[in-house]
Amino acid sequence: MNARPPILDAEAPTAQCRPVGTGATVTHGLLDTGKPLFDLVSQQCSALTTKAYSTSFSLGIRLLAPELQTPIHAVYGFVRFADEIVDTFHDFDKVTLFDRFKADTYRALSERISLNPILNSFQWAFHAYEMDMAHVDKFLESMERDLDQTAYDREGYEDYIVGSAEVVGLMCLSVFVQGDRKQYAALLPHARSLGAAFQKINFLRDLKADWSGLGRTYFPGLDLDAFDSDAKTAIESEIHRDFAHAYQGIIQLPRSSRLGVYMAYIYYTRLFRKIQRLPHSRIMEDRIRIPNRQKAMLLMGSYVRHQFNLL
Repeated sequence: MNARPPILDAEAPTAQCRPVGTGATVTHGLLDTGKPLFDLVSQQCSALTTKAYSTSFSLGIRLLAPELQTPIHAVYGFVRFADEIVDTFHDFDKVTLFDRFKADTYRALSERISLNPILNSFQWAFHAYEMDMAHVDKFLESMERDLDQTAYDREGYEDYIVGSAEVVGLMCLSVFVQGDRKQYAALLPHARSLGAAFQKINFLRDLKADWSGLGRTYFPGLDLDAFDSDAKTAIESEIHRDFAHAYQGIIQLPRSSRLGVYMAYIYYTRLFRKIQRLPHSRIMEDRIRIPNRQKAMLLMGSYVRHQFNLL
């Protein structure tokens, strides 16, 4: 689990990250609105985006301590918008849209404001919780690959997972530890494993949609025409190892974040077990889901185990 590809490949673009002065003195006490209100509206947009796109993550976030929910919504909104550009905006110029989004991201982080409320919300969380610019760089690099890359070898696959999932987990970890760098360093490898497990399950669940709709496959050396039970089992073994390592970190999280992360872990492990029980042919036919009623039951069980320290 410790042989993952490195995250920091290059220096962040320092020229883009210099603070920009406002150039004018403003007496904020004379204003009825302003940046604080815009920040609040931006954060509400991130929360609405999370709720609209993912009931499962919304549920997990609601189980975090109240002070952690807003920054995690901000992270989710940012990564969701980038993913939407490369995966769903088929009737538009994706390259131009992504280039604009990328430039706007760096500008928002530099200037500490953006008229895109999702980016304005993200830049607030980025600075408030001292996230790493290398993680933003790596995430955008992986998303950009989805514009034209459709197959991966083992090295490329592992590097893509680092950028598309593991660094997102580390952004969230920055929020969960609230500035405790020693705790961050201790939990970092476990957070990467959890992000990797989530992403690999997504790949497996969306195998048919990615191939049929986007002509894309992520698993290295996988011939979808010859996808069989052995190939499925090999992928599942890899996910099982990631989950086992990730769980050791979840139980060490601060109590303020442990239940929310545990709920996400339980949801994905239940989804994983459902996939495991199905024959390989079903994976290529259906997108496997957990019904909302089962999600509610998982929530209740997770809450009870957390309250009685049974994790």
